Amino acid sequence: MTAITLLDGSIGQELVKRSGDRATPLWSTQVMIDHGDLVREVHDAYFAAGATVATTNTYAVLRDRLARVGLEDQVTRLAGTAVTAACAARDAHGYGRVAGALGPLVQSYRPDLCPPAEEAARIYAEPVAALAPGVDLLLLETMASVDQARGALMAARETALPVWLAVSVMDDDGTRLRSGEPVGALAPLIAEMPPDAILLNCSPPEAITQGLGEIAAFGLPFGAYANGFTRISDGFLGAAPTVDALEQRTDLSPAAHAEAAMGWIAQGATIVGGCCEIGPAHIAELARRIREAGHDIV
Repeated sequence: MTAITLLDGSIGQELVKRSGDRATPLWSTQVMIDHGDLVREVHDAYFAAGATVATTNTYAVLRDRLARVGLEDQVTRLAGTAVTAACAARDAHGYGRVAGALGPLVQSYRPDLCPPAEEAARIYAEPVAALAPGVDLLLLETMASVDQARGALMAARETALPVWLAVSVMDDDGTRLRSGEPVGALAPLIAEMPPDAILLNCSPPEAITQGLGEIAAFGLPFGAYANGFTRISDGFLGAAPTVDALEQRTDLSPAAHAEAAMGWIAQGATIVGGCCEIGPAHIAELARRIREAGHDIV
């Protein structure tokens, strides 16, 4: 019997889907601005499905991203809106933790566009300060290079909160970060400023299965949460992309996702959940499978 932390699934994609609005480069932040009630609704759905962590809708609440639409001075306000919704859902559920999400600067999957670590840490200081008073841990998501991870860790470690580092790997090679660096190249950084957990995220489940042993070797609590995209398209890697440049897989049913995640648990993972295109039904099925296997969800 193992104690398993069950993350929620997609927050941003789920909000975009539920809103029915046209996709914009501001992604789920625009949905939060236009339909604030949906954020709480999504968190409630994941807790009802069995998740024990609510991830705040702050992946893209970053000054550089908000500046594109003239909202660069709204980081603290928008982070507060997201944290309030997640905490309210947690409190209504009566159990769980809130993870304050920090996504990549500039653009996902493009570490080549990210500022150097020292500059990135200064930029991240603002959202970290906005999140820290209201969350239980910080979740650094979809970091795609060693230097990108370093910048986020530098900022996050200025708080006393637990920090989970989630890195994204190549669609076709789970042993390499999206920068092309080996996952093992993170080792010196992990030794220098160890997070409280290391995860693989926003990558295909097949790539995660392939790369999980790489992060297990760091000797930290580890886990994974996969996306449900067919691949990261060239269109999404262009300037100011919108999520409609990505295609959802048709073969990653709740049962198929749960089967993959149970394989990660068999590999020693103790933190599992879902990323983009993985919804409440996927998390509910995974919760059922975890309990069926005799594990505790904590």
